[in-house]
Amino acid sequence: MGPPNSLAELIQSLRALPGVGPKSAQRMAYHLLQHDRAGAKRLGQALEQSLTRILHCTLCNDFSELPVCPLCSSATRNTRQLAVVEMPTDLLMLEHTQSYKGLYFVLMGRLSPLDGIGPREIHLDRLLQRVEHDAVDEVILATNFTVEGEATAHAIAELLRARGIAVSRIARGVPVGGELEHIDSGTLAQALLDRRQYGRMNEA
Repeated sequence: MGPPNSLAELIQSLRALPGVGPKSAQRMAYHLLQHDRAGAKRLGQALEQSLTRILHCTLCNDFSELPVCPLCSSATRNTRQLAVVEMPTDLLMLEHTQSYKGLYFVLMGRLSPLDGIGPREIHLDRLLQRVEHDAVDEVILATNFTVEGEATAHAIAELLRARGIAVSRIARGVPVGGELEHIDSGTLAQALLDRRQYGRMNEA
């Protein structure tokens, strides 16, 4: 005999979280119901509120409660530089370095043809519109140094170069195969400061 239907649904829903398997989801569900019903209620309310209020910034594609996020509307940012990152967590890591004062574009993913993720899924059309509309001088490719991240950087660089836009790539202070959200701020800051023109990374 299994758990009540509503409990089974809760367990199944928790499995939507990354890295949460059947046993972990079951432990979470029983913990919330037995020891922290108030926390469970806050979690449910926060999820519902987020789904209702959170949308994508029309400029950078990051999550925002406003059509244009506070960062994009800031008068203190350098509008001539645009850093392209895979996920909002990568943007946060770059901001934590306090070494970059330009703007961003968040792809919300990376090219992965085997998973059905192509240029449309990572909003490359919106990226091109942003670059052309804002007369950006330099696009900094800050995708991860994974196979997919490198392929994404290469594809974006080709599109931008064809339009005469300068493209650079963050330096490999970031370990190959590493994810930006797990890199310490000092290493990431150095990678930004040491960036070079894309395509010259392996020269010399």
